[in-house]
Amino acid sequence: MRPKSHLRTRLSRFADATHGAVSVEFVLAMPILFWAFTACFVFFDGYRQSAVNLKAAYTISDMISRETAGIDDNYIDSLQKLLTLMTRSGTDTALRVTIVQWDEDMNKYHVDWSVARGYQAVLSDAALVGMKDRLPTMSDGERVILVETSNTFTPSFRVGLDETQLTNFVFTRPRFAPQVAWAGDDFDPNDDSDNAEG
Repeated sequence: MRPKSHLRTRLSRFADATHGAVSVEFVLAMPILFWAFTACFVFFDGYRQSAVNLKAAYTISDMISRETAGIDDNYIDSLQKLLTLMTRSGTDTALRVTIVQWDEDMNKYHVDWSVARGYQAVLSDAALVGMKDRLPTMSDGERVILVETSNTFTPSFRVGLDETQLTNFVFTRPRFAPQVAWAGDDFDPNDDSDNAEG
């Protein structure tokens, strides 16, 4: 019985002890605190960049939805510059704008026109098949403006978060006209190479 009482007494004294070396505690705690603060900064910056990218995509989509005149390549180039300015990501941005129409008789989505900056290809009718679940329910002949944006988030510090591709997929109905017309070169929705620029 005595050894247990002696051990209990020593453990109690250790638990009640308040003396220590500040320098040792600092060396032990500082790396953990520094990593925690750095990780908080990186994750906050990642969420901030993601929110900024989404706002930029909605801004571009809203701008296009208000257009009543035709859109051309210069307009799309300006939109990509606006995207780069708004995101301030420091990495290359990608933008793809597509006018999508629903055909009730054929029970499928159809591409009126599509242009891309930074993407490998524009959207075609065939490519829309794989996006059917992501597109809204529409009435026959109705059109929506599909805007896709993308850029890369690169963490400032290595805290376990790798480079992340931030992509957005937003759509808006035209506001003041039944459709937004394309005033540039003719677009063939069955040709994935048309109007695509890297």
